[in-house]
Amino acid sequence: MDKLITFAVPCYNSEAYMDHCVETLLTGGEDIEIILVDDGSAKDNTPAICDRYAEQYPNIVRAIHQPNGGHGEGVNQGIRNARGLYYKVVDSDDWLDADALQKVLAKLREFAQRENPLDLMICNYVYEHVEDNTQHTVNYRNVFPVDQEFTWKDTGRFRPSQYLLMHSVIYRTQLLRDCGIELPKHTFYVDNIFVYQPLPYVKSIYYMDLDLYRYFIGRADQSVNEKVMVSRVDQQVRITKTMIDAHDLRQLMERQKKLARYMFSYLAMMMTISSIFLMIDGSPEALGKKVELWEYLRTVDPVIHHRMKYRSISIVSNFPGYQGRRLSVGLYRVARKIYKFN
Repeated sequence: MDKLITFAVPCYNSEAYMDHCVETLLTGGEDIEIILVDDGSAKDNTPAICDRYAEQYPNIVRAIHQPNGGHGEGVNQGIRNARGLYYKVVDSDDWLDADALQKVLAKLREFAQRENPLDLMICNYVYEHVEDNTQHTVNYRNVFPVDQEFTWKDTGRFRPSQYLLMHSVIYRTQLLRDCGIELPKHTFYVDNIFVYQPLPYVKSIYYMDLDLYRYFIGRADQSVNEKVMVSRVDQQVRITKTMIDAHDLRQLMERQKKLARYMFSYLAMMMTISSIFLMIDGSPEALGKKVELWEYLRTVDPVIHHRMKYRSISIVSNFPGYQGRRLSVGLYRVARKIYKFN
């Protein structure tokens, strides 16, 4: 590893906004590597912009051009080619805060000097809502010790608005490779697998109470737009099933109780989201897929299925009948307004 950190930036027809993203990353200087993954862009000048940055900053930026494989394949490509000790994904319409980045890099340099470098760095992220020009910051002060190394045993309880997302994590690159992560092609919402699958491999964690990542919300075609999510609900279900298969949560409970509790809650949230959007669709086919998803979980682990369906956040997506489905969708939309997660 000849760089401190690799920033992978999957780019697909990103001409309108990728410059802002890349310019914020470049403030990291020579210690960093930026891999711009052009995911088969054909509608604008994204490929040329990637090549321009690579030519202008040959010691920092690399451009990789691939046939269209989706966001997940862009992340995979970054992991395969990363030269950095640490790895972070930054979507091309998002950006990093320059001052916070300098502080994070300084701390990572300290960990890089150790025989056993840190496995996972966590920072805050900020929802930047373009529609009403507001911000909402997600922090973890009540969950993690601040500015000290810790393990899963030292963590507190996550609130429903505090799940770890791709925006909040910086993994050690070799850990990602060792856990065998390979995100599916042509599938949205793969960031959930990226965060979830490596967690049991993490032995050392550090949380910096800094607003590092700026998450842009507001494009009509964005994957978290409700109408878009309904149209792509099959992909959400696919991701959720992949997460069901990723780990034996009951076995993990015996070894790492707090981590297993968090991963159970994360999976319950994914089951709930998948169920809610199948209910918003409302067609007989979609409602059948909801039943099939819960049956899939039951076949994998009936104990986890029962606990998740009747004793977790997922209970709100399993109220019976037509009125129950209306109530479930209504509660989701209230939560969306309160937490502003899309």
